[in-house]
Amino acid sequence: MEQPQSTRLEMNDEIIKFLKREFETSELNRLPESYGGGKIFAPPLIGVAQAGDPIFQKYKEIIGPEHLTPLEMWLACGQDYNSISNLSTISILFPFDKKIRDESINPIDSRRLRKPAEIYTIARNFGNEFKWVCILKTIKMLNEKGYDATSGMLSDAYTIVLKGKFYTTWSERYIAFASGLGTLGLHEGLITELGCNIRLGSIITNAPLKITPRKTQEPYANCLYYAKGTCKECAEKCPVNAITEKGYNKIKCNKYRMKLARKIIPQIRSSLKTETRRVNWKLKKDISIVGCELCQFGVQCTDKNPMASHHVDFFSP
Repeated sequence: MEQPQSTRLEMNDEIIKFLKREFETSELNRLPESYGGGKIFAPPLIGVAQAGDPIFQKYKEIIGPEHLTPLEMWLACGQDYNSISNLSTISILFPFDKKIRDESINPIDSRRLRKPAEIYTIARNFGNEFKWVCILKTIKMLNEKGYDATSGMLSDAYTIVLKGKFYTTWSERYIAFASGLGTLGLHEGLITELGCNIRLGSIITNAPLKITPRKTQEPYANCLYYAKGTCKECAEKCPVNAITEKGYNKIKCNKYRMKLARKIIPQIRSSLKTETRRVNWKLKKDISIVGCELCQFGVQCTDKNPMASHHVDFFSP
């Protein structure tokens, strides 16, 4: 039976309240004391998409044929078949704390290598565990209310695919776009109302939820460069020219990220947490993940949607 809109909105509110408590109280959302002990992530946002939204099928063309729809991921996670009209995706936005963003504006320049600030490297590494635990706790909360729930990023079906292209079988950025949380930028990061310097996670569930509609179907509407032609700050920040007027070169970016990892990890290995990942469906254990994201600091979309005040003009005929 179709749930009334009030019930759906109440469930959205319950989830965001639950998440805000976790963000506020969890010790996992803290930097180590040697890095100040402050929060890693500021309060979250959520977006909700209906699993039957045609955009998810379109992603197989845009991202890659192995990218799964919500129903496909639901079944791959071992859940019983459920009508697609009963399923939704909840996209969770994890914005990095202002202190981390502020202290990461100036990168570390060493011989032939530009590195992100160490506080960001640690925050990104430690933030992964909090993100996973947060998703697991939200799934448990939904289960306790009588609903089924699962997460693509925690399933055996989730993998990085390296087949000429470079993508995953469940793109959190594209799930977030479908859920109305933001649009892509020239740097291909998601530009949200809380900026682009974020992490993302998602849940698939049959709980009654209110859909958060996309403000636009234009995939780059929040990007000043694509919308107004007035900004290329992210391209200027990239040390290997992986971002140009022609777009974002994911292969070139990933090669630099791997180069950074080879340099950074040995230097601070004792401070880093390890995790497990799948690449081409093969499990890789006890690896330390560090990022780059130099293109996300000190730019106009770091902590806000720079097009928020321009959208009326941009979408007017």
